[in-house]
This record gives sequence, C-alpha cells and structure tokens, in this order.
Amino acid sequence: MKRQFILLSILIFISLAVTGQGKDSNMSFIISMEKPNTHYFQVLFKCEGIKAEALDFKLPSWAPGYYRILDYARNILDFRAEDGYGNPLSWEKITKNTWRVGSAGAETVTVKYKVFAFRISVADPFLDDGRGFIPPTGVFMHVADRIGHPVTVTIHPYHKWSEISTGLDPVADMPNTYFARDFNVLYDCPILLGNHEILSFEFQGIPHYIAIEDLGNFDRDKFVDDFRRIVETSVSIIGEIPYNHYTFIIMNIGMGGLEHLNSMAVYYNPASLDNPRSYMRWLSFIAHEYFHLYNVKRIRPIVLGPFDYDKENYTKMLWVAEGITVYYEDLILNRAGFQSRDECLEQIRRNIISHENIPGHLFQSATEASFDTWIQFFNREPDRSNRTISYYDKGSTLGLLLDLKIRHESENRWSLDDVMRKLYYEYHKEKNRGFTDNEFRNACEEFAGCPLEEIFDVYAATARKIDYPKHFEYAGLVIDTVQVVKPGAYLGASVREQNGNLLISGIEWNSPAWNGGLGSGDEILSVNGNRVNREKLDEILVTAKPGDKINFVITHRNIKREFEIILDRKVERTFTIKPVDNPDPLQVNILNDWLMEYE
Repeated sequence: MKRQFILLSILIFISLAVTGQGKDSNMSFIISMEKPNTHYFQVLFKCEGIKAEALDFKLPSWAPGYYRILDYARNILDFRAEDGYGNPLSWEKITKNTWRVGSAGAETVTVKYKVFAFRISVADPFLDDGRGFIPPTGVFMHVADRIGHPVTVTIHPYHKWSEISTGLDPVADMPNTYFARDFNVLYDCPILLGNHEILSFEFQGIPHYIAIEDLGNFDRDKFVDDFRRIVETSVSIIGEIPYNHYTFIIMNIGMGGLEHLNSMAVYYNPASLDNPRSYMRWLSFIAHEYFHLYNVKRIRPIVLGPFDYDKENYTKMLWVAEGITVYYEDLILNRAGFQSRDECLEQIRRNIISHENIPGHLFQSATEASFDTWIQFFNREPDRSNRTISYYDKGSTLGLLLDLKIRHESENRWSLDDVMRKLYYEYHKEKNRGFTDNEFRNACEEFAGCPLEEIFDVYAATARKIDYPKHFEYAGLVIDTVQVVKPGAYLGASVREQNGNLLISGIEWNSPAWNGGLGSGDEILSVNGNRVNREKLDEILVTAKPGDKINFVITHRNIKREFEIILDRKVERTFTIKPVDNPDPLQVNILNDWLMEYE
C-alpha cells in the first residue's frame, strides 16, 4: 500500500512539474546496451515542447563529490540530432562539453549519441557483459539553462540481466522507467545494472536496499544487521530520515566510494569480508559514505550545490565536508557497538599520525588543501607528501578538537552533534541552502559559548602546531607528543623494484637522501659498491647507525652520479592516548558522553 502511494505521488508530481516548466514540455531518456562488450551505451534524449532557434546540449565535466575535472565529453561518439519527423538537424560543438543544435523552432528535438564506458570508478561509466554502471553526470546530457526541468529515464538493459538498482524513483506501470524532479536529482542517482544480489531491510518504515556483487557465503543476516546498525546510529545523530528509500550500490574489485542523496556507490574486495579487521575497516567506509547523506548532501558549504557542472566549484571547507565525516565514521562505529572506546581512540591516534608524520603538515593548511583539491587530490607526484596534506586526516582531527572544546566550554551541555543538527534544520530544512564559512563558525561558537579563533584561525587556516594535550585533557586523557627515536638509521628514500632495477620512488623533505642529492626517479646501481635489491637495502639500513656514511651510485637520464649519504636518526611522535590518573567530574562526563565503553 505504501509503495503504491509513493508511485501515485510520483505520477502526480510529474504532471505538476512538467506543467510548471512550460506547456506540454517533456524531457526523457532511453538508454540501451545491446552489445555490452563493445563498452558503449546508446543514449536517446528527447525534448518536446521547447521551441527555440537553437538548443545547447551539455554534458557535465565532473561529478559532485569527486573533486576532479573528468571531461566526460571525451567519451561521446556519433552525436546526431533530428526533429520529431526524423529529419536531421544541424549542430556544432561550441565548447568541449556543449553541442549546439539548430532546432529552428521544432516542436520535438531528439539527440542520439553513444558513450564509451570502460573505466572502473565510482565516477565513470562502465559496461561489459557482467555489469553496467551509470554515473549520470557521465552519461546524461541536459539542455542549457533548463537543469531544473523534470526528466524520465527508461532503461533497456542487456537481455541477460535481471536487476536495476538506483536511488531514482520508479514510475508506476512503466517498466524500467524512473523519474527525477530535475537534473540535479538525476545527476545524484547512479544506476547499477546486472545480476547482482539484492538484500533489504526497513528502518522506521523506510526501505533500504543493498545491491551487492559477489557476496559469496558471507552471513546475509549479519551483513544486513550491521548495515541496519549503521543507519540507526547515523540517523540518531540528526534525528530524521530525509529520503523515502535508500540504495547501497556495492560493486566488486575496485576502489573508492561516492555519496549521493539517497544512495551510495562503492567498491569492495569480497575476500576482505572474511578478515575481521578488514571487515571493520570496510564498515567504517560504509558509515562514512552513509553519513555523507547528511554532511555534504544536506549539511553543506554553500558552494556545493546547486552546482556549476562545467567547471571547478571551489571551497575552503572540505575539511568540514570530508574530514568531519571521517570523524563521525569513528563515532558511529563506537556508538553502534562495533568499536570499543580504546579501539576508537586508536583510530583517532592513527588519523593524527597520518597527518603529523608527513612533511606536508608543515606547509599546507586544511583550508588550502580544501581549495586546492582540484589540482592536488589525485596528485600522484613523488613529492606529494612533502607539500600537501589530506583534509580527510586533518579535518577529522579538527572535528575532534571542535567537539571536545564545545563540550568543555559548555560544561558538557552541548557537542558537535548539536552543531550538525542546527546546520541541518536551519540551513537545509528552513533556508534550503548550504552554509557560508562564517555561518559554520558561528554555529560552533554559539554552542561553545566563546570565540574559537585558535581552531579556525590557527589550526584550520594555517600549518601551525596543534596543542593536542590541552584538548584531550578536556576528556580526561593525556596524549604523548614527545618525539622518539626510531631504531636503525634513517635515509628518507622510498624505493620500488621494476624489471630487476631498484628505483627511488620518493624522497622525504629535509631527509639525508634529500640533503645528500638523491632524487625521485633515480635508479640505484650500487650501494657501497654492491648491487642491491629492496630487501638488501632494508638490511643495510637496519644494521647501520646514525652518522654512518653510505656510498650510492645512481643514474638518471643517462647521467651517472656518485653520492655519499650520511645517515641520520628518524624521529617521530607516537601520539599514544591514555586516561589521566584522577579525572575530575566534568572530564568523566565528557569522556563517557563522547565515547561509549562496553563491558
């Protein structure tokens, strides 16, 4: 009965939405894939009732949540346009992702094109005879200036497939047809096609579907229950479910995940489910992508929606959007009973180490990392860690600092949870927009009851040193920030073997290798006069002492050089976290409310 009501409501909404966009106007797609091993989707896009001398058809250049220009237009082949009688219409390409069709006032304009789908990614189209994956920004064009128009999508799947999974709403009495109230919604609903397994559960009367490939013999009941616990715990933080149904799209053998309004698309390694530690890391990943339905999709920096799909959408707040979501993934696992207090603190410690023990933390701030993600996030240059940081890692730490500071200053009456709820209800629900940088800060300061310059102006906006002990003390914890000397000798060069050769893959800033003249890409011909492999070089460094001199013969670009490197000692901080001996009542209350402890 409930499903019928939803479908009827969709039909009524289609009628009202189309009326609001113009008399008898309609937009619809038909997508097919008769020969999946050619890796081409065939797309037909029909626009009716939109009369103009010319229409610009545009394909997005990126996918929201995947902060990189992807230039999907490179995958388009055989673009054609015709009127409602099948007569060809002239067209020309006017930008890299815009096709201008000379429609001459035609009542109906249909464009047809093919999409090459070969890259395995959560943001790229893929097609073979085992799976079809449609990230809508990479497949569906829109008419310029009409992104708010409602649209339907009819799918003709490969004849050997039985399942279609998506966050789009199905249209009643129209098989394999789905509706989106506008193109922003369409672009936020990926589609999985194939013979994947579908598990399901309900929470608060809302259906949740798990579309997964290759689950094997894993306990289905446990799997579903674990997902339900993540949903229940996440929803309890904000207080309401903002969707009518949710779909977990889980594909095998790949990397990455991407959040959406009422779905996620992620990859996993089926073999990892049998390892308890790997499985827990994967549940943390699921918690992260699921909590994004609040933080990013609805609680969001104001520039992250509505989007400009043609170019970069810059923000200095990805440390909030992504980093604080990392912070909450740990809290969700703890509150759901998957992770003990000590295990949660250990994960927090690892996040801090990931940030503090790379040279980049000396140079780049969280706000800079957020802004530069378009040029740096997928940077794989060998010196990346020398000059950049992860806003995931530092943002998670900043979320922790904000949470503990708010709890301390308010005498544990408020927390970061209250900030997130305020942002959700005030800006998303009431104002129907994202927040500005200052509005996020103001919300944090409102619940803290004091200015937060130290966190925002120093720790977030600069690369200055963080006072960890002060903030952990709020929860009755001590954190070891003293530098310790690691055993062995320190070179500061990472190496890899390739075709029997030993190559330097990276040099750490201000290390003995850096100061001694070695460089990334160098081939090591000999060490102390002997040919070595990676294992032998490691043995030399383990037995060596700081101050020892090692002779390297290297080559690059047919230039042969000899260097004498003076080894040093490697100094790092462990950031071990322990409880104080005699916590006061406020510290006890903060710790107990912050992280649950299980018997």
